[in-house]
Amino acid sequence: MSTMSHPLRRLLDGLPPARHADAQRRFARHEAVLADRLHRLYGHLPGHAAWFDNLMAGIGGLMAARPAALQALDAAREDEPRWFCAPTMLGYSAYVDQFGSDLRGVKERIPHLRDLGVTYLHLLPFLRPRAGESDGGFAVASFDEVDPRFGTMADLEDLTAALREAGISLCSDLILNHVADDHPWALGALTGDTAMRAFFHVLDEDKARAYERTLGQVFPQAAPGNFTHVPALGGWVWTTFYPFQWDLNYANPAVFEAVAVALLRLANRGIDVFRLDSTAFLWKRLGTDCMNQPEAHLLLQALRAIVDIAAPGVLLKAEAIVPTRELPAYFGDTKAPECHLAYHSTLMTAGWAALAEEDADLVRAVAAATPPLPSGASWLTYVRCHDDIGWKHLLAEAGSLDRLAEVARTYNEGPGVGFQGGLATNGTAAALSGADGSEEGMRRLLLVHGLALCFGGLPVLYMGDELAMANDDSYLADPAKAHDSRWIQRAPFDEARYAERGDITTPAGRAYAGLRRLIRQRRETPDLAAGTPCTVLPAGDPALLALARGEHFLGLFNFSGRALTVDLAAYGRAGTVTLAPWDQVWL
Repeated sequence: MSTMSHPLRRLLDGLPPARHADAQRRFARHEAVLADRLHRLYGHLPGHAAWFDNLMAGIGGLMAARPAALQALDAAREDEPRWFCAPTMLGYSAYVDQFGSDLRGVKERIPHLRDLGVTYLHLLPFLRPRAGESDGGFAVASFDEVDPRFGTMADLEDLTAALREAGISLCSDLILNHVADDHPWALGALTGDTAMRAFFHVLDEDKARAYERTLGQVFPQAAPGNFTHVPALGGWVWTTFYPFQWDLNYANPAVFEAVAVALLRLANRGIDVFRLDSTAFLWKRLGTDCMNQPEAHLLLQALRAIVDIAAPGVLLKAEAIVPTRELPAYFGDTKAPECHLAYHSTLMTAGWAALAEEDADLVRAVAAATPPLPSGASWLTYVRCHDDIGWKHLLAEAGSLDRLAEVARTYNEGPGVGFQGGLATNGTAAALSGADGSEEGMRRLLLVHGLALCFGGLPVLYMGDELAMANDDSYLADPAKAHDSRWIQRAPFDEARYAERGDITTPAGRAYAGLRRLIRQRRETPDLAAGTPCTVLPAGDPALLALARGEHFLGLFNFSGRALTVDLAAYGRAGTVTLAPWDQVWL
């Protein structure tokens, strides 16, 4: 008689015998965490054991459907689990329509990505969005369809194959916290399907008010409050972000199962990395701010275990824009790993603050508060992205909102645009650094990129920063976008600047040459791999940041408009080095 557990038996039922050994090995390695986390979340509910068995059956079926090329990639990455931590890794983030018009156009951009040295491409939401306003595609109406403007699922699979051939992994957003109000789950709830209604938080007015007392607001000006009255449901739907984005109820195991299965279906189409959007908001608890709750981490650990069983070549990335002290939790630990990657948003914010203050104090504070990476994990470091720079996340390091408000004013009253009542800033990296106007501005642009490239992690460039693309005010003429100043940094890829990338007399050419030089240096420096210790060294000037990586690398960064002469004897080296204003030296 077989001694296999029911879940394992259900997992193997759909797999050919030749794949049983690998599946059993992975299941044995990850079952304890998976079963424990799901039991802690849902074990009190009737029929939990049968539900878990059925979940394993569904996962087994998706494993059986996984293409041979992706199975081979799984095996190779299992043999080299730190593949994404190498100093040769470089990311690039772009919107499909702004970068290549559609998925076929993105495929035609692969030579540009290869020329830069990109090995990881994050395409911002490209699944079918809500009709009408969709928060830039983050209100997803279907996990199984591409936005018709961009192509089809066949086009997506063609793109992932071409990227794989070029050595580039594709990252897709998977919006965990919510779906659009015209997603089939929401439409089912609206038509009276009780099972679909249970996918969402639908509260009476008194209960909604009770929760609201302790909740923050993500968009207090554009979308105040956290609940939206939906008469067809006879209550208030939880809508953390916008009224058309309905928060999912993860206290319902059917929601977890549906999202996990959606992830694996997309992984089988060749997506290598999933940016798990709004991870901090997944679990609701009365009397709290409903962020970073322990159950949110249990959910992510269970999801990671499923990925490690079914598609171990896939990475999970936490989009948790939280203070430094709260970031490490999203990696989990060696016994229960969570996400492979997490955004180091406070480092990004501190770099811009250092430029404004001409003082590296906040960068030093963030670096000192950054814990060592667990094995097989990496920060994602960056300079700009599609989103705003939220200054309040630096409050612990800055000590006061007044200080951060002064930093914000430096940008909001000049090259950038204020957001969220002024404690956030929008604008391209080139605009905020002044790279289009002066040589010193270009050095500021390269300085913050140099910090992201050598701090320790997987650095990601935002589309157009390699060409010093400027702010785009045209969004103001579009009523659907004019209320959201984040569109100022979401301009179409500038073909004119792209044509100038080889001409160093132009801003585009200087930015392109400067970034390629830094990227090349990074690729050739083993100590810049993620996980190599990063140490902040004493500096004789507040504007000077000195970073040591491993035993051999020293990075010196001048966050001021003054030239600095540095005596290298302080760092165990001979001689001196002079840094021009806003300059950097990697030794």
